[in-house]
Amino acid sequence: MNILASKEQLRASFLRWSLFMVPLVVLLGFMSGQLGNASTSWFQSLDKPSIFPPPAIFGIVWTVLWVLVGFSVAMIASAWGARGRGAALIAFALHFVGTLAWTPVFFGMQEMTLALYVLGYAVVSLIVVMALFWRVRRVAALLLVPYLLWACFAAALNYQFIAENPAAASGEEPAAAVEITL
Repeated sequence: MNILASKEQLRASFLRWSLFMVPLVVLLGFMSGQLGNASTSWFQSLDKPSIFPPPAIFGIVWTVLWVLVGFSVAMIASAWGARGRGAALIAFALHFVGTLAWTPVFFGMQEMTLALYVLGYAVVSLIVVMALFWRVRRVAALLLVPYLLWACFAAALNYQFIAENPAAASGEEPAAAVEITL
């Protein structure tokens, strides 16, 4: 039996990839969040769905999720020679770009319906990523389960925003009051 790397070498490779991927994923997530946020007057004027959590929750949850995602990707990146590693990393990169697009689409462009489609892409592509990660490292796929659950919740929340704010979702401006004097 030929051994390509010792357990210590594999751990060191994972550690190096983690030190690169975790901060990178967190940074890119943070940068996406800067392209639009909930402090806009447009968002503040929307009716909030009953499932809308306290705003402080979002920063905490996304930070934890990005850290888990970073470790998951590091597991795959450090799996040198594993069958399907390259395809899994490419699929993740395509998924991640789509996921990061949601914030600028929803908050920046104020396009709730398009943002829901972006989340649909994010959920479907994440399932594909998880299947590909599963083939390389099962634990890496399992680390993405909370992320998938949150993405599904985000899609449901986005849908609820559309349902409760149909005029804003269609891009219409609220009708202004007209005063008629005789």
